[in-house]
Amino acid sequence: MQNATERKREHFDYRRFFRTTWNNRFLLIMLLPAIIYVIVFAYLPMTGIVLAFKNFNYVKGIFGSDWVGLKNFRFLFMSNKLWFLVRNTLLYNLAFISVGVILEVGFAIIINELGNRVFKRAFQSFMFLPYFISWVVVAAIVQALFSYEYGMINGVISALGGTRINLYDSPGLWPYLIVMFRAWKTAGYGTVVYLAAITGIDPELHEAAQIDGASLLQRIRRITLPCLVPTMIILFLLALGQVFRGDFGLFYQLVGNNAALLEKADILDLFIYRALASTSDMGMASAAGLFQSVLCFITIMTVNGIIKKLQPDYSLF
Repeated sequence: MQNATERKREHFDYRRFFRTTWNNRFLLIMLLPAIIYVIVFAYLPMTGIVLAFKNFNYVKGIFGSDWVGLKNFRFLFMSNKLWFLVRNTLLYNLAFISVGVILEVGFAIIINELGNRVFKRAFQSFMFLPYFISWVVVAAIVQALFSYEYGMINGVISALGGTRINLYDSPGLWPYLIVMFRAWKTAGYGTVVYLAAITGIDPELHEAAQIDGASLLQRIRRITLPCLVPTMIILFLLALGQVFRGDFGLFYQLVGNNAALLEKADILDLFIYRALASTSDMGMASAAGLFQSVLCFITIMTVNGIIKKLQPDYSLF
């Protein structure tokens, strides 16, 4: 027989539930658009996963098309470029995350320590501005800077008597350029996040350290950076959720279908796009997307499990 405590736990107070819901009805109504957005754009599209196992026919539709099992995955695993594409996608994303964290934390600390409020706000606004610039515009800027015929840099080199550099035929330089432009475009957004975390640090910690004679660098090292570690870990885990998905806009606009550059700058997303453009096979594209999602899921679950064992307070769940 169940004891009184177990029966009490199993008993659900419906009156209290409905009363709490009614008392917080306005907050729940405000939350409703976000819930609807997530359901419509995140959960309902999951039903399209079945396309990865079907020979999609526009007449029969998603659920009426014929099942083909794992046939759609064949073009990925039979390709001799699969390991190369996965490696490139992973390494680029790890570089984006690493360089991004260093720049974002560094700029957040610099902005926080600036004394002039007007300059501080102007500096923060100018840093945040590139985030709103489309990759199409960034590609135009890159063309204006590095074009062999009319690029500004080649114009300066030619005026100084040097030899023009054909950057679009030099694949070895593009990994550094891609990481640089990605950091330039996104560092401002990440800086705002870390700046918000810095402003949440108890100022009494800095005041006490200052009274004890700690310098600015010592306070940053002993107080600011350790307090930012939880935010860094959470953002790192969230970024790992997309570590096998490339920034398609970045690579497509800056690299495109330039065969000379694909040697160093080809990623899974570009390969999938080229395959879909040439074959129009929705099943193969869905299979590739599912393959990426599974890799991302395994990665984030593994890393989150490791962090949970080392520092349970810093894990996502």
